[in-house]
Amino acid sequence: MRRAWREAEEIGVDSIFCWDHFYPLYGHPDGKHFEAIATLGAMAEVTERAQIGALVICNSYRNPELLADAHRTIDHISGGRTILGIGAGWFERDYDEYGYEFGTAPDRLRDLRAALPRIKERIGKLNPPPVGELPILIGGSGEKVTLKLVARHADMWHGFGDAETFARKNEILLGHCAEAGRDPAEIERTWGVHGDVLAEVDALQAAGVQHVILGVGGDGSGYDLGPLRELVAWRDGVNAG
Repeated sequence: MRRAWREAEEIGVDSIFCWDHFYPLYGHPDGKHFEAIATLGAMAEVTERAQIGALVICNSYRNPELLADAHRTIDHISGGRTILGIGAGWFERDYDEYGYEFGTAPDRLRDLRAALPRIKERIGKLNPPPVGELPILIGGSGEKVTLKLVARHADMWHGFGDAETFARKNEILLGHCAEAGRDPAEIERTWGVHGDVLAEVDALQAAGVQHVILGVGGDGSGYDLGPLRELVAWRDGVNAG
């Protein structure tokens, strides 16, 4: 993992993310795995330029104040490069195996809604404060609740799907921003892609995506960063134009 992070920085990426699960989502269900907050601390230490974060932290697994404090600490280790990515949670096995109550999706969204103001309040109380801006990224595209939380609390919004999906969800987000009195330009649109990334990114950019995040799988034998090189080359070509 360290080698992959360093190589990604050498390629020229703008951001590097891990995820927040206790078991693999694919491959062997009991394969090797590590906890996200400690992983982010290691990532902060061995990288130098890219923003870092989890895509996304599960709100259910940690007290909101602790989550704010941990990310503030990681922000200091990284020199101000940390993103606080957060979502409501969905992977039931994580909950069951580690003793958290899974509940229902509305339960988890209510918990996230309650946690976000607490996270912001705690960040404002911490001494020393974060080095950087410590932006809050909310992951998810639920139209009635999650996107409303994005409009009210997020500096960044992350989702998945094709350009048409993004455009439709973004229109809903614009409506929530209007209701909340929030300037939608304050929210950076990030979007996840997999596989043949070059078949998607032109359309996503045209639809308004600002930050493309490529999912890269791997195991003990290493990570294939070939598609990442293609994506960075595409970005550089767009910026040069």
